[in-house]
Amino acid sequence: MRQTTTRSIPSLGLRALALATALALGAAAMPTHAQTLPAAVSTDGTLLSVSAQAETTRVPDIAHLSTGVVTQAADANAAMRANAAQMTRVVDAIRKAGIAERDIRSSGVNLHPQYRYADNQPPTITGYEARNTVDITVRKIGELGGIMDALVAVGANQINGPSFEVDDKEGAYDEARRAAIEKARARAQMYAQTLGMEVRRIVSISEGNGGFGPPVPMMAMARMDKAEAGTPIAPGESTLSVNLDVVFELGR
Repeated sequence: MRQTTTRSIPSLGLRALALATALALGAAAMPTHAQTLPAAVSTDGTLLSVSAQAETTRVPDIAHLSTGVVTQAADANAAMRANAAQMTRVVDAIRKAGIAERDIRSSGVNLHPQYRYADNQPPTITGYEARNTVDITVRKIGELGGIMDALVAVGANQINGPSFEVDDKEGAYDEARRAAIEKARARAQMYAQTLGMEVRRIVSISEGNGGFGPPVPMMAMARMDKAEAGTPIAPGESTLSVNLDVVFELGR
């Protein structure tokens, strides 16, 4: 027993030593938070940080619109039934206008009691109001005015919007990015020439939050007594901007 015991002690010690070594090597190989960050730039030149902004404009080609029906009745059931019948005609008109199912989304169905208030008396319910609203996306801006008129004609008594959007925003942003890079490069060249140096390379590029400026639509409701006139819509232009922070290396 003693002989077996004396042999097992070194064996256990070697195993412990091997395990400790493996753990130490694993810890050394494990990436730390600092190592996940970009390594420091090694350079013998001068680093110049330049901020540049560029914009591009587009005519919006998508419109978002909210429309619906508000009905009132003495009891809740009657208010909801009247609203459902009127809203069915509105949704049918939306589909007949060529709006795809993916561009029609119910955004709210609400039923609320209406109260009469009197001094020193509890509120009294006098009836109910039902609301049903859908959000639609119109992808043919030229048809927007006619669609709005058609909705009102079949019973829509609520319209909010429109708001306009550019469908291919990334293409427009890429155009602004290229312009911002050229602006930053020209500014770096100016600094380098002033200092008697030259631009060696771009060290890093960081894109900040750009902006999308939706246009303010010019909109006027058509007179109801002129059947030939529609609701005029002017989508205007949208401005998309990009901000870049570019670090250049300057040298002699």
